[in-house]
Amino acid sequence: MRVYILKRFLALIPTLLGITVLVFLMVHLVPGDPAQVMLGERASAETLAKLRVELGLDQPLHIQFSGYLGNLLHGDLGRSIKSRERIAVELGARFPATLELALVSMVLACLIGLGAGILSAVRRNSLWDYVGMTVSLAGVSLPIFWLGLMMIMFFSVWLGLFPVSGRLSAHIFVSSVTGLYLIDSLIAGDFMAFGDVLWHLVLPGITLGTVPAAVIVRMTRSSLLEVLREDYVRTAWAKGLSERVVVLRHALRNAFIPILTVISLQFGYLLGGAVMTESIFAWPGLGRWLILAVYSRDFPAIQGGVLLVAVTFVLVNLIADLLYAWLDPRIKYEG
Repeated sequence: MRVYILKRFLALIPTLLGITVLVFLMVHLVPGDPAQVMLGERASAETLAKLRVELGLDQPLHIQFSGYLGNLLHGDLGRSIKSRERIAVELGARFPATLELALVSMVLACLIGLGAGILSAVRRNSLWDYVGMTVSLAGVSLPIFWLGLMMIMFFSVWLGLFPVSGRLSAHIFVSSVTGLYLIDSLIAGDFMAFGDVLWHLVLPGITLGTVPAAVIVRMTRSSLLEVLREDYVRTAWAKGLSERVVVLRHALRNAFIPILTVISLQFGYLLGGAVMTESIFAWPGLGRWLILAVYSRDFPAIQGGVLLVAVTFVLVNLIADLLYAWLDPRIKYEG
């Protein structure tokens, strides 16, 4: 197992290198000048040229990349062109907000997706099954930006049940320890702050978790239906075991490997999909920060943000691979 984990970590190197090259080329070859964005349309040619020299944008592309790669190998992600703050500091301040939103969305997606998927499989071709499949189809089809705006208009503007935007009310303060406000408020024993954070998470969490929930519903149903036809499940029924024991203990565990694969992939997609959700709800996370970095042509910020998302995506999939062996003892990882 240790050898397998080591090999997987070593495999990260070419993967992340390829991502770094692609992102670097994409942001530098797309038309747009960061100096022009910073100084405005009326800036003189001399001022623009001077700023390009200060930012290192006057050098050939391969020189810029070799310098960036050298700094990256030393753990230096560079500085933001716009704010001049270190990228590592910017990421550390914003990634916890995105991670917390993604975790809450994934928990909601798993609870809804697994519950509805199991019910649809056990009550196949019933009203519950038809409703579950129809709702899941709608969940996959609805655009996130439209759903988010409808949620704000209905639950925030019309009913006034939830806040329109933000992560925390203005009169609430949470002392940051982990950067995850739900955990930090519990550490401080401040249940009022915990409730306020949860209150702000409801709408963006549901909006972001809609698509993963719909995908999990369909995968759970199809995977569980296949397992329920197996001989050992029929044997469990013949022994007189309860439906709960047969479905949850015998069938679901053996059907869970493809479901776990989908969950791990969807969690990675949540980090990327959070860009739209964070923009709609003015969520102070990584996605909204990346959107602003793209608008301002902040090359180091874009590269650092995408690299962090890529690392998180790969690590989540590694954890999923290790969980396979726990779910199914027949799976062995050898060096």
